[in-house]
Amino acid sequence: MPGYAPSEAARRSGFSLDTLRYYERIGLLNEVGRTSGGRRVFTDDDLDWLMLFRCLRDTGMPIAEMCRYAELVREGEHTTGERQALLERHAGRVEERMHLLQRQYDRLRAKIRAYDQRVRPR
Repeated sequence: MPGYAPSEAARRSGFSLDTLRYYERIGLLNEVGRTSGGRRVFTDDDLDWLMLFRCLRDTGMPIAEMCRYAELVREGEHTTGERQALLERHAGRVEERMHLLQRQYDRLRAKIRAYDQRVRPR
């Protein structure tokens, strides 16, 4: 299984090295491996987790909920329903936010069109 240095994991995930250390410290990332010299080595599984965390963070999930999701995964298959419910609640919030952003975007574009007509009358 290939291993990735922290800098490569940061590059691939889009997180800073500080964020990777923070995620490990709070238990979001579970037991990142180490070389015999004590340097952290990230696996493909770690990168998969980081990509999921990138999605959740980019869509506004609070860290506490991300930690809860990770805990549930580690607890085992009997938590599948709770994990799904957590993700569905988050998806609902994301959808609401998307609708709000679309309405605000439409309002913004209308205002820009109004200015465009003032600057360049037809």
